[in-house]
Amino acid sequence: MHPRFLAGVAAVALLAGGSALADPLPSWNDTGPKQSIIAFVESVTDPTSEAYVPEEDRIATFDNDGTLWTEQPVYFQGLYALDVLQEKAKVDPDILTTDALKAGAKGDVGGILATGMDGLLEVINVSHSGLTVEEFQADALDWLTNYTHPTTKKPYVDMVYQPMLELLSYLRDEGFTTYIVSGGGIDFIRAFSEDAYGIPPWQVVGTEGNTAFEVVDGLPMLTKNGGVTFIDDKEGKPVGIARHIGRKPIFAAGNSDGDFAMLQYTTSGAGPSYGLLVHHTDAAREFAYDREGHIGTLNRGLDEGPGLGWTIVDMAQDWAKVFPGE
Repeated sequence: MHPRFLAGVAAVALLAGGSALADPLPSWNDTGPKQSIIAFVESVTDPTSEAYVPEEDRIATFDNDGTLWTEQPVYFQGLYALDVLQEKAKVDPDILTTDALKAGAKGDVGGILATGMDGLLEVINVSHSGLTVEEFQADALDWLTNYTHPTTKKPYVDMVYQPMLELLSYLRDEGFTTYIVSGGGIDFIRAFSEDAYGIPPWQVVGTEGNTAFEVVDGLPMLTKNGGVTFIDDKEGKPVGIARHIGRKPIFAAGNSDGDFAMLQYTTSGAGPSYGLLVHHTDAAREFAYDREGHIGTLNRGLDEGPGLGWTIVDMAQDWAKVFPGE
């Protein structure tokens, strides 16, 4: 395990001792969300309960950006792509063929965002191509470990949420299988998911790009060739779940309207289910945003989620701590 991830994981592992039985979610305040999570888990894992769910059906899916770690001021994968693009542009300025790429080369995040999702995808496309999958993942992990967040000055690997680490661990202790289902790139998330969250790469569902198999100098390899073949966001998330998991979750967590369809899918039909949305209300310890903004917009979730029985986690009120080591 990479040493930068040890603080949060060690804190969760410590809870595996005697205190875990008394409080499986110690970084959560004793408010409604914590109580309802524990009540749900106890009901679906109790063989005498009418809500009992066999282990093979205890599937839990989690969005990544804004749900398991910070997503402001822009998705971390976007910041990584920006750094890579700037290095590539120094070598070959001719790659800067669009407004988004030109803005990226100047470090102008606002300029990229002004071009919309298409512009962000252009930056990711150029920066993520021309590497083997292994080279890309090694480079991404190195960046996450050694570069720091622009406002908190923490290494990106330290920007995971301690309460969500505990929730992942608690669910697994109770026989759940935990998956990431994210709009982020599948190879990017697989670079760190096991170390950061205890979620192995084969339990990551994400946006997919063009990847080709080829033999170079007698060595078989997979190469990232740019472009996007599947976007695992919004209505794409249930599709990604069907493609990669093959079973409907009974627990789903997100933080934005990009996760609405995943929670809607999870909590539909008969049988017990649980939908959770992280509401970013804590400007002092993290960020406060919901209905307005360039990413992480939460409108339908706030308006319709409670009526659908979903739990809205108020970060400021419901979390005793946000990041590991606090």
